[in-house]
Amino acid sequence: MQKPSGRDILQHLRQQYGPRVWLSHHDPLAELILTILSQNTSDKNSHRAFLSLKKVFPYWQQLLTSDPAAIAETIKSGGLAVIKANRIQSALIEIQKRHGSLNLDFLADLPFEEARKWLLTLPGVGYKTAACVLLFALGRPAMPVDTHVYRVATRLGLIPPRTTLENAHRQLEKAVQEREIYEFHMLMVEHGRRQCSARRPDCLGCICKNLCTAYDKDMALPEGLQK
Repeated sequence: MQKPSGRDILQHLRQQYGPRVWLSHHDPLAELILTILSQNTSDKNSHRAFLSLKKVFPYWQQLLTSDPAAIAETIKSGGLAVIKANRIQSALIEIQKRHGSLNLDFLADLPFEEARKWLLTLPGVGYKTAACVLLFALGRPAMPVDTHVYRVATRLGLIPPRTTLENAHRQLEKAVQEREIYEFHMLMVEHGRRQCSARRPDCLGCICKNLCTAYDKDMALPEGLQK
């Protein structure tokens, strides 16, 4: 089977789930905090923790000098509260130190790779977190690769198995046009949740099965996949 293109997959997913249009989720700083809270937990839990944090600390400046234990108590619904409280506070302290204020709007004016590199130097920020800030808050062409995107992309043959996260981000950013990255990300997540799940994916009913290297009868299926 010929390796499918990102554009072909996007067209199939768009047919299945409908188009997605970019809308700014939060300002960049709020998106950074929310994404740190989302690490290793569900969207429901991370949003609950984010709302709780905003209620107790309505101004991000308050987090610079607050007791980390108090921050952790506030965000405990998101899991790994102590780790995330320290990451959030350390990142904010670093932003204040380097930029002079708690504001990341300036990232919109930096060259793309420079903006990503700036974020990656913050405590607790990896490629996915940086990509979420750049894409969701600023509309820049970064591809967040979560577990759903990584799983679906691997099964479809867009990236080789065991691709590093850094390479996965960079390769998938090139799979579609820059203006299509947001839609591609959102539809890949949707497909991973609804069809191409980690366990018992619905391969027979999958709109992408004719493009999928994991479905190809001449290839060994990944563990857990059944036609």
